[in-house]
Amino acid sequence: MSVAGLLPQHIRNLIMSKDIEAIASTLQNYEEALNNSSAEEAVQLYTRDGVCMPQHAQSFVGIDNVRKAYDGFFQMIKFNVKFEIQEIVPVAPDWAFARTNSAGTTIVKERGEGHETNHDLFILQKVGGEWKIARYCFSTANPPA
Repeated sequence: MSVAGLLPQHIRNLIMSKDIEAIASTLQNYEEALNNSSAEEAVQLYTRDGVCMPQHAQSFVGIDNVRKAYDGFFQMIKFNVKFEIQEIVPVAPDWAFARTNSAGTTIVKERGEGHETNHDLFILQKVGGEWKIARYCFSTANPPA
């Protein structure tokens, strides 16, 4: 049995509630990093061994590769998106997943402005008391052209 399992239910609920709030804050900070075109802000939200799995591309594994990915994204795309949290589910004291939908506009160099709609899945890990993105993948919800 885990240490958390030894705590009274009302204490476990309080801890879980605080974790859900902290995870929601991490997701809000991620939204802001995208809209600010800040690779550094985005990377700060990842674990050292984080993985970014964009649609139609290779996975970017480890913080250095994640940084390169965001540097590349922001050279090509200007985001103006909003994340809507669908669920946050703690699955262990230091692990959780979150499912979001994101929508808004993007300006892609050489293609102009377009509408962005995605399904997003985050796996988060609590590191040093902070919830960080351990794995992130997304896929478009836009119909094919």
